[in-house]
Amino acid sequence: MKEELCIKCKGKGLCGRPRCPILENFKSVKSSFPIISGNSIFGASPPAVFVGSYGYPKVSAGPLIPPFVKSKEAAFLEEPSGWGNLIIEDIISMRSSLVRANTTFNVKEAPGKENPLLLKAQELALSKTPVDTEAWFFKAPKQELKFDSVLTPMGPAGLVKNFEIAENPKVPKKVDYLVYDTDALAKDAALELYRSEVAPEQISRLFSIGLLGKKRKLVPTRWSITAVDDMAGKAIADKILDYPPVSEISLFSGTHFGNHFEILLLPRSYAFELIETWLPKTVWSGDSSWIGEDREGPDGKKQYSSLAGGYYAARLPVLEYLAGIKRQASVFILREITPEYWAPLGVWVVREGVRKALQNPPETFPSIEVAVSKLAGRVRTPKTEWVQKARMLSDFRFQTTLDAFF
Repeated sequence: MKEELCIKCKGKGLCGRPRCPILENFKSVKSSFPIISGNSIFGASPPAVFVGSYGYPKVSAGPLIPPFVKSKEAAFLEEPSGWGNLIIEDIISMRSSLVRANTTFNVKEAPGKENPLLLKAQELALSKTPVDTEAWFFKAPKQELKFDSVLTPMGPAGLVKNFEIAENPKVPKKVDYLVYDTDALAKDAALELYRSEVAPEQISRLFSIGLLGKKRKLVPTRWSITAVDDMAGKAIADKILDYPPVSEISLFSGTHFGNHFEILLLPRSYAFELIETWLPKTVWSGDSSWIGEDREGPDGKKQYSSLAGGYYAARLPVLEYLAGIKRQASVFILREITPEYWAPLGVWVVREGVRKALQNPPETFPSIEVAVSKLAGRVRTPKTEWVQKARMLSDFRFQTTLDAFF
């Protein structure tokens, strides 16, 4: 039960402890913290801002600044799509250079008219490219890592006296237009930015720091990431319902940072099902294994997923794929988390892992039985342990059998 609760919780405090003991252990991971002399730093923010959730509605927020890092290198710190050839140690080392310059805000302060630090954080968040930034702290930032199941790792944190942006941010026209449109709903603004190919990381940043919508407020970064994945996914799902189904059963496969993905597309109307299998000795599972499942039909997901942010991160790229080929399908994904995934890197691992798998050539099959047999042979979790939870597979098999009688 302890391991099952840890997997469901992933550091959110369901056990009642003020700090997750698993995440606390990762703070001691050896890393490449920046050498900070004195109480000030200067560097190019990727750009990046962070809004915490602890203490909500009073939260810590501010820019992320890698000392001594130049603009060309800084942009890479916020580009998960380019991290595919790295290893977990590389990600931790790279992200540990990002210093969190924190100030405490009430989330309703988002308009920022009376808070110059928030105004400057919002100005930084508008930029498409890195912004030279200098920050002064009350005392040297604490040298420890921040890990989370949704967020990408981050480095030292300190309470900031002041920070200044040393150059003018480069703001995309569409971003500038929608940020100053105070009549647009946050959802509509985010979707218009997404359709305009503004990077999801920037949309999440704008939403988090309170720059989108009518009634603006700060949104914890971990919530804004999932919200953007969810909003974009729902919009695409509504669109593909007008497309014809895929013509054959296809199976994609891929592995990303110790996360293995099997993606099965079935020639039926849109539906989505995700099964997560956590092998022993992974980030959260301890000595036990765990299997979870969640799904939705053509009407979409009505309640927050039991699989948390990973559900929406897995759904978005496969919906993007279907929109790209102008087809709909019933989508079954098996995500197997292996011991190689020993540190939490954030839900971008799921999003980019599914994208990477969909770039591989698929295999096609004459029947669901053959496809499932092939899928089962590529994962370590015994078929008997997960297939009984796979409602979509049994429904598809049953419906195919019925079709033979008509």
